[in-house]
Amino acid sequence: MGRMMVIAGIVLIAVGLLVILGERLPMKLGRLPGDLVYRGKNTTVYFPIVTSILVSVVLSLVLWILGRR
Repeated sequence: MGRMMVIAGIVLIAVGLLVILGERLPMKLGRLPGDLVYRGKNTTVYFPIVTSILVSVVLSLVLWILGRR
């Protein structure tokens, strides 16, 4: 239980750093090529398809590496 809490804390720190430094990254998370944007008269809706796939692949790799132990 303690190990999982430490890992969750490290993941939260990493996500927090990505949010803080996100403006300085060359590619904005959520604005990757392939993400769909619908702009209406009074609304803007984002469909982050490629971002979702990228996050899924990264999380799958991390959990696979941690699960091998």
